[in-house]
Amino acid sequence: MNLNQVTLPVKHMDEATEFYLKLGFTQIVDTPHYARFECTEGNSTFSLSLETGDFSNGVVIYFEHEKLDQWVSDLKSIGIEFDQEPTEQSYLWREAILQDPSGNKIKLYWAGENRLNPPWRVDKRA
Repeated sequence: MNLNQVTLPVKHMDEATEFYLKLGFTQIVDTPHYARFECTEGNSTFSLSLETGDFSNGVVIYFEHEKLDQWVSDLKSIGIEFDQEPTEQSYLWREAILQDPSGNKIKLYWAGENRLNPPWRVDKRA
């Protein structure tokens, strides 16, 4: 089994697509109501869906990069604002937090080996 993608709701498609292009993603679908992006490594994609009504989204989307601090520095230099600078977390990840123009919470992080193999890992199956 493989996770195909995550779709985020957005208020303004043009503003949202410009934001994700600035983060470095490649846009592969472009319509007035839907956009899809490829991540720079691997085969993962994510998409944006235009919502015309009010919405509340508690989802957090994570994007991993080995050179997190440099990535954050590069993004800040082009005007991307962060709610939290890269910070070591108790769960052994280093994270920076920001929001897209629609208020979706994004965490840029680096976890290394701890992403799939933290010291507290379990292996439960049905």
